[in-house]
Amino acid sequence: MGCIGCSTGTNSDGTPKGCNSNGGCSTGGCNKLNTYDWLTKLDLPDVNDFGFVEVSFKNGARKAFFQNTPHSRAITGDMVVVESGAGLDIGKISLSGDLVRLQMKKKRVKEDAVLLKIVRIANDRDLERLYEARAKEPALMVRARVIARTLELDMKIGDVEFQGDKRKVTIFYTADGRIDFRELIRQFAKEFRVKIEMRQIGARQESARIGGIGSCGRELCCSTWLTDFRSVSTAAARYQNLAINQTKLSGQCGRLKCCLNYELDTYMDALEEFPRKVDAVYTEAGKAVLVKTDIFKRTMYFAYLSEGGSRGKFFGLPVERVKEIIAMNKNGEKPAELMSDEAKFGAMEKALSVSAEFGDDEGLTGVIELPPEQRKRRNKNRNKNRNKNRKPQNKSNRGKGTQNGKGKSLVKAKNPNQKGNPNSNQGKVNQGQPQGKSGEGNEQVKNKPNPNRNRRNKNRNKPNPKNNNNSNGGGDKGNSNNKK
Repeated sequence: MGCIGCSTGTNSDGTPKGCNSNGGCSTGGCNKLNTYDWLTKLDLPDVNDFGFVEVSFKNGARKAFFQNTPHSRAITGDMVVVESGAGLDIGKISLSGDLVRLQMKKKRVKEDAVLLKIVRIANDRDLERLYEARAKEPALMVRARVIARTLELDMKIGDVEFQGDKRKVTIFYTADGRIDFRELIRQFAKEFRVKIEMRQIGARQESARIGGIGSCGRELCCSTWLTDFRSVSTAAARYQNLAINQTKLSGQCGRLKCCLNYELDTYMDALEEFPRKVDAVYTEAGKAVLVKTDIFKRTMYFAYLSEGGSRGKFFGLPVERVKEIIAMNKNGEKPAELMSDEAKFGAMEKALSVSAEFGDDEGLTGVIELPPEQRKRRNKNRNKNRNKNRKPQNKSNRGKGTQNGKGKSLVKAKNPNQKGNPNSNQGKVNQGQPQGKSGEGNEQVKNKPNPNRNRRNKNRNKPNPKNNNNSNGGGDKGNSNNKK
């Protein structure tokens, strides 16, 4: 909409108070379904004044045409009081002059069909009553939804609109079929004490009234400029090679996005050059099936089928080459391969130019290769880990020590007091053990108590020999004296 008709008013320099665009409403957030009145900013007088204006209600959620009486002197952007079927309503003039004639022609509204008139320009009391009515709408909508749910009606109440004089309420709802809401209207009239009008709308009309942000990051088309809702089918997505994903193809209304039709004609024109019903082609190397099609690059991708049914490498063929192969197959001939000799030669030249430009680097292969030294170290570490994780020997071999050539067992007894290399005593024969079966010797070694532990405990209880007078052989006496 034009900034001259902004509902927030204008400053002394002409810029709107509530708009951050500073001179132009770029997003249309102030009003839905905006129409810029560029004739209002011109200083040229309108010789043939058109006697009709376009008035928007509730920030563009609903628009209608009215007769502009000469005594009202209303212009674009004025809040006016207009006639309605049951009382008076308050709206804002969004268009005037010859632009209204064009809008009426576009919407196929005849001048004879417009009977309602503008009463006067709204005063402060009228605007105050309108703001009070707008403040009641959210609570009334919540209460209406509760009543509809208690009656178990399969419907969704999307929006509520008060009339300017607060004598009538229009409730907009969506439903899959017809709803018998006779009892619902009685409950509403008893609850709200006003005249109730129920109006059924579609899912797209509901999104247009409520508004929102689309997946593209912009405001919804239906709430800003789109008024002609055409049917959208999944065929539009298939022609554009889009995945049939319901969540991605659906808009805020739950239906297919209207923008799927925007570029459909361009795709249809481009697809006319492609051969139709080409699911597979045949060559001497085997059968190749069509995998995907790049419409704007004019390339069709084929892949050979193996015996197991898996697909191999993709080959991108231009449309001319595909047509050539199809013609050969119809004549009973098969090319040697999918790609022609010219295409192979071009690919080789391209590869050579890339290698000459960047050099024969190992990084261009795309494979990470370890140097041989690192690979050897890595293998050594693996062997160490394997030795650590090895399981111990079988229980049958436990206790059977190894014997040397002389028949002496090499069983090692651990000394807990030994601090050093535990392998220093390897190979030594345990002295003091009776020679016999190696298994019995090992069991005795395991069960034999350590004498060093007892010596430690005895030494703790012995007195210090320096303080004892009987140093030579008087240990027992000293102990007896201490006990006394």
